[in-house]
Amino acid sequence: MPPKLGIIAGQGDLPALVADAAASQGRDTFILALKGQTARDLVEGRDHGWVRLGAVGGAIDALRDAGCREVVFAGAVRRPSLLSLGLDARGAKLFAKFGKAALGDDRLLTVLVKELESEGLSVVGADEVLTGLLVAPGVLGRHGPDAGAEIDIALGLKVAREIGALDIGQAVIVQQGIVLGVEGVEGTDGLIRRCADLRRDGPGGVLVKIKKPGQERRVDLPTIGTDTVRGATEAGLRGIVIEAGATLVLHRDAVIAAADAAGLFLVATALES
Repeated sequence: MPPKLGIIAGQGDLPALVADAAASQGRDTFILALKGQTARDLVEGRDHGWVRLGAVGGAIDALRDAGCREVVFAGAVRRPSLLSLGLDARGAKLFAKFGKAALGDDRLLTVLVKELESEGLSVVGADEVLTGLLVAPGVLGRHGPDAGAEIDIALGLKVAREIGALDIGQAVIVQQGIVLGVEGVEGTDGLIRRCADLRRDGPGGVLVKIKKPGQERRVDLPTIGTDTVRGATEAGLRGIVIEAGATLVLHRDAVIAAADAAGLFLVATALES
């Protein structure tokens, strides 16, 4: 019997997809829902509990009380301000210990993974539960980048690595050699919407989204879905570039079909580690 899986659920489609995949494997699941983040319809009819985002001790207690032995992080989390984080005693102790080192998304998640593992909970990647999310290098779909787009892609990859190394974000949009925007606290969808008002005349821009250098692979890997393609289309972009083997593609067939229909290229590129 596979061990019971605790799903720390954020926003988007991924938590439900992971829960359904685990159920199809005969695994019991427990949804740890985050107040102000997790959709209420996700937990309907499922074993679940609610905690504040900053309630580290409460989260660990809930997972252990539910009998979970493995834990997966699934879905995007909108990070609140420190004042509204709602730290419990254990969360406050962690913050006091790591201070500013735990403020960035990747550093914070790395700290949380270590804390969970210190309690005997094994953290697994969403792609280990829901297989087929990662893609091999190459062009996905009918459309590929031209020479001008390749120049934007090269610049986008360079900038994405630099902002990732600073733990700022995972994505950047480049058009005709101009960086229109980099991902911040608003997330990729917010970046796309913001850059829609900044686009230049002529060939559209390119969204480049890759994991941060040294990122903990089991949590917060870059993710795209049909909403990403829809937003890119509405913003006048001409293509999306993701990192092969390190980006979760939700509903892959639908994503490729949407990109094909919109005339967008979708490319998975292999990067040196």
